[in-house]
Amino acid sequence: MNIVFTMIRLRWSLTFGVMRKSVWQTVGFIIGLVMALGTVVAVGAGAWFAGGAGAELIIAEGGSVIEYFLGLQAFAVIGGTFATIIVLFVQMMIIGDGTSMGSRRFSLYGIKDRTLHAGLIMSTLCGLPALAGTASLMLLSMAYRWVGPVMVVTAIIAAPLAIITMVSMSKALMALITTLVNSRRGKTLFYLVVMVLFIVLMQLPNIIVNSNVDAQGNTVNISLSQMMPSIRLAAWTPLGAAFQLPFDAAQGDWLLALARLAILAVTWIVCFAAGTWSLRHDRLHMGESGTSGSLKGVGAFAWMPDSVSGAISARYLTYLKRDPRQGIMFLMPLLFFVIFTIQGNSFDDMPFYPWLGVIIGGIFLSAAEANGLAYDGRGFTMQVLTGAPGSADRLGRVRVLGTISCVYISILAVAAILVSGTWHTPGDLSISAAFYGGALALGLGALGLAEIFSCVLMYPTPSIDKPFSTPQGRAIAQGFIPLLFMLGSCLTVLPTGIVALVLALTDQSATMMWVLLPVGVLNGAGMLALGTWIGGIVLDKRAVRIIATLDNFAALQK
Repeated sequence: MNIVFTMIRLRWSLTFGVMRKSVWQTVGFIIGLVMALGTVVAVGAGAWFAGGAGAELIIAEGGSVIEYFLGLQAFAVIGGTFATIIVLFVQMMIIGDGTSMGSRRFSLYGIKDRTLHAGLIMSTLCGLPALAGTASLMLLSMAYRWVGPVMVVTAIIAAPLAIITMVSMSKALMALITTLVNSRRGKTLFYLVVMVLFIVLMQLPNIIVNSNVDAQGNTVNISLSQMMPSIRLAAWTPLGAAFQLPFDAAQGDWLLALARLAILAVTWIVCFAAGTWSLRHDRLHMGESGTSGSLKGVGAFAWMPDSVSGAISARYLTYLKRDPRQGIMFLMPLLFFVIFTIQGNSFDDMPFYPWLGVIIGGIFLSAAEANGLAYDGRGFTMQVLTGAPGSADRLGRVRVLGTISCVYISILAVAAILVSGTWHTPGDLSISAAFYGGALALGLGALGLAEIFSCVLMYPTPSIDKPFSTPQGRAIAQGFIPLLFMLGSCLTVLPTGIVALVLALTDQSATMMWVLLPVGVLNGAGMLALGTWIGGIVLDKRAVRIIATLDNFAALQK
């Protein structure tokens, strides 16, 4: 137990130590603390209202006590199940296997596998997110006070059980992924699948709501009786069992409550055993060489232009084909197009809805390039040592990604016209051309901005061999800088937006919107050329500083 307590103290010591060295980390911790307190207060206020004035208001307006009870059960069990799934996905994609408290950091200290895994779990349970989650779920018990004290006490006890389940499943999942998915191809495929599933999961509520729209556009509500089978099923899984415990206690179903406690206990044991096995496997097989592939020829170097920029294009394209961290961005436009198409089919008066996926997709194609040098890592050092000019580097990268963006957006544009049926009238074709021009303007403009961003605003990335790891100190920058890039990308299409506003104010806008196609192309091409030129100048002036930054990032990936 001394080792476990030491690891808990170590977690907070590392947190405060990083804050003393970085102002950004201090600001980030304060923001996280404010968000955590805000969440706890918001949940507490909502629960207090739901258990008092809210319950009285609904019952006074004709709702029965049973219906309100079932409504709370549906909210708690389905919402808790969904929240647990989100936590697991966020753990895989964003938080990952933290490098500061990763198991490999303790491989030289001779700590027993069970003790080490227990320490990692306890240190996570004592972190700010887990403590805020526990407090929020405990305060949620106030929504049940109108039922009786038994339900309130049970909800308070069930709150930490739910958090323990989330943490145990997250730790076991990450340990198994790190151990079992060890090939480069397997990591790439798994990373893509996880990202796709997460985006679909986040869009699932909108898809369900839009699928329940009748021919007149009215939403068809789902009754509680229709939801009960799903609630019962979720309550018998580790994802929702803890959230069902207060309702079992309120109804006096103590045998069912014990059965759900048994499910939770078995889940913790299985997860602990899986995490311990992964630690032992990694310790015994660490350093073993995996399968190596053979290369034939020189790949893209054979058909790229015989120049410095051509060599950089070939190197960049080779990196893209093997990097799961950047490869997921090329799936985003197609995924958003499919999601918006499904949602658009629910509205007969919104045939242009699929075009939103095409326009948004243009930004995601350049999102990874906005931090492209950080993804290249120390490979960029050799390029600087050879004396390659910054303009050649920017041109080489734009040659690859600009071509991909134009072809990708054009294919999605044709698909948008076909699935939306917006080709029957000249007005429809004119508006489709306007959307196409806007998508090209945004896609190329974002790429031009990315060539500047990647030289100025960089943040640590996970290792290409460990795409699910978490470099220490990247959390705040990873959330803020991409948001800043997306906002800046919207400003690059300002000329096209001004022309669109002028056309919208004229009487001929329905047939003259096609003008936005050439305007958008010129807008995007101009911003791309400007960004490439400025990016080359900035890269030449900051090359040495960029190399030093990349060395620091590489140290965080170990």
